[in-house]
Amino acid sequence: MSRPIVAIVGRPNVGKSTLFNALAGQQISIVKDTPGVTRDRIYADVSWLNYQFTIIDTGGIEPQTNDLILKSMREQAEIAIETADVIIFLTDLRQGLVDADFQVANMIRRAKKPVVLVVNKVDNFNKMMADVYEFYNLGLGDPMPVSAASKLGMGDMLDAVTSHFPQGSDSEEEDERPHIAVVGKPNVGKSSLINKLIGENRVIVSDIAGTTRDAIDTPVRHNGREYVFIDTAGLRRKSKIKEDIERYSIIRTVSAVERADVVVLMIDASEGVTEQDAKIAGIAHERGKGMIIAVNKWDVIEKDDKTMNKFTKEIREKLSFMAYAELIFISALTGQRVNKLYETIDAVIENHAMRIGTGVLNEILSEAVALKQPPSDKGKRLRLYYITQVSVKPPTFVIFINDKDLTHFSYTRYIENQIRETFGFRGTPLHFIYRERKDK
Repeated sequence: MSRPIVAIVGRPNVGKSTLFNALAGQQISIVKDTPGVTRDRIYADVSWLNYQFTIIDTGGIEPQTNDLILKSMREQAEIAIETADVIIFLTDLRQGLVDADFQVANMIRRAKKPVVLVVNKVDNFNKMMADVYEFYNLGLGDPMPVSAASKLGMGDMLDAVTSHFPQGSDSEEEDERPHIAVVGKPNVGKSSLINKLIGENRVIVSDIAGTTRDAIDTPVRHNGREYVFIDTAGLRRKSKIKEDIERYSIIRTVSAVERADVVVLMIDASEGVTEQDAKIAGIAHERGKGMIIAVNKWDVIEKDDKTMNKFTKEIREKLSFMAYAELIFISALTGQRVNKLYETIDAVIENHAMRIGTGVLNEILSEAVALKQPPSDKGKRLRLYYITQVSVKPPTFVIFINDKDLTHFSYTRYIENQIRETFGFRGTPLHFIYRERKDK
């Protein structure tokens, strides 16, 4: 079941980034007393009691403005509202209830999503509660007092947010069909690729970046197997600011990647790997998804016998954190190698769900330790007793050891490489968890 998405929305400068940072537990958003400073919508994964969810920080909503950046931030926030499962509507006690709050409230109401109305900057609950009651006038239920800066009232607010999450199983859990998210920067050819894969023009394709407004699920049958392709873009055509257009795509990417088993990251061959591509790849990597990098528009590149190797080297260097990703060069326009994509998807799905017997794993571990001594510190050496696989999607292994402080990422990578040498696991990340077991 995918993580619910919670969007924090409100006027500029009411403390959205401060609240976001308090929930994320780290300083991610830029906080500054100028309306419109949170330019990037940024996401973070949050745990509260037994719930795991993703929070999205949005730029402030300035309902009526001609300023291009504030206007584009309003569009970002609208996308966040559309995509979110629950909305935290943040207001400011010190500024009081203003006309723009009513306009934002109307925008949220139209979305017909669960809303938690939160009044920020309530530094003293006993003295300030009378002022909080004014926010009942918004007609969005009970206002919840918090102080994001002092982290007051967070528990009650999170209880209210999580009360809106779906309980137990939902239909998505029972859907056994593999879900493949096609992600990438705007105008890289995502919709064209899906049209080629399904063999009909079902997804709007246009040269204007951002014509696919919603993530669209498209079931496709190929060689007797059914797949669900998730086309992501979530962009609107209104914005003329290219950088902001690119930022819009992150929220829909997070949402689509959550629901996917395999992620196909499309890269424009004429541009190479950009910072935005690396960000999108990072989202899929963090969430442990099967990964295919599809270099599109390969037909328009002037090639010699070294071109493919040069491209491969550049991609592997820039996306070095996912050396496991499968790489394929395609043209969504001409259909070049598009059928090979199905074979690659099938292989990645299989690897993502592969289980290895404990006996075989421990043979690999013993051999690895014999070939290369584990790290040591101050005369004490790391001892690896036992390894077992505990889950799939992605394959996750627990290694029992004597002391977590002696572990080093380079040795973990060495163990991973030994397992990959035997079983491949192409296209899927591997996760390792260390458990301490004291010597008797």
